[in-house]
Amino acid sequence: MYDEEDLSLLDIEEELESPLDKIEPITAESEIPKPDPDEMLALLENPQPQKRMLAARAFCDIEDSRATPLLIRLLSDNCPLVRVSASYGIGRNPSADAVEPLIAQLYRDWNGYVRKGVVWALGNCRDRRCLAPLADALRTDISAVRLWSASALAQMAGVGYEAIVGAMPPLIEALVQDKVAAVRSNSAWAIGQLCKELPSNIVYATAIDALIQAFAEDKDLGVREDAKASLLGVGDPRGLQLIETLEQEGWF
Repeated sequence: MYDEEDLSLLDIEEELESPLDKIEPITAESEIPKPDPDEMLALLENPQPQKRMLAARAFCDIEDSRATPLLIRLLSDNCPLVRVSASYGIGRNPSADAVEPLIAQLYRDWNGYVRKGVVWALGNCRDRRCLAPLADALRTDISAVRLWSASALAQMAGVGYEAIVGAMPPLIEALVQDKVAAVRSNSAWAIGQLCKELPSNIVYATAIDALIQAFAEDKDLGVREDAKASLLGVGDPRGLQLIETLEQEGWF
């Protein structure tokens, strides 16, 4: 289990933001053109950490499969800023080849900011192998990493039925038990995304029960609203009836 104080390079006030919040995207309307992919590929192997970091960040905006092997190599760079930038770059250029290196880095990296980027990238890889490490991170890591592990587990919707079923227990556990409201909120959202892909079975019913409980009982208004949004998004009759009943009775 990681210490909540393990926040080197992770600003406490900003720890719950998206991994890419501080990386400004370059849009078609921007005055600054996108970096040249060939130049950035060369810089990924530059001896100066600052240039490696800038090149890795460029691939948060550039999709180029040629970068992925080099970004994988940078996951074990000595500089944590390079490692976190490499994880973001892989998240934009996901590959099955990146899954095992990402998992290895998640378990060994001392830096919470890096692990936050790694779980985001793992989710984007949409691979069955990502399920266990993401579930473990949701249960044991610092709050910023738990937050993005919950969101990443929602990507199991695109992996398959078994992955969805495997993602539900840690998400329900986090929704019910996590001490941080933002983690509970992301878990509610993720459960809603996964429920849309499930048939009406015991797994589905258990997940809906958890969302109903969070909507009715969570002390945080934001969590209740996210649970409600998930219930509305899924369109489950029990959930819709409860929402209507509680609102008619003036609970909210």
